[in-house]
Amino acid sequence: MRLTIFWERMADHFGAGYADSFARDHVMAELGGRTVHQALAAGWEAKDVWRGVCTAVGIPADKR
Repeated sequence: MRLTIFWERMADHFGAGYADSFARDHVMAELGGRTVHQALAAGWEAKDVWRGVCTAVGIPADKR
């Protein structure tokens, strides 16, 4: 998954204004105790980060 697609999905789910805030502030066990930005900076693949977000916040399977 490209980062542009990842950020589009984040904006679709959280809203354009909140997606980045969530990505900076929400620490998730699914990302090894990291935020989205920290996981991406640590070299995680965007698709794996998206899966972690989906699991953490309960995004339905049809949106994954």
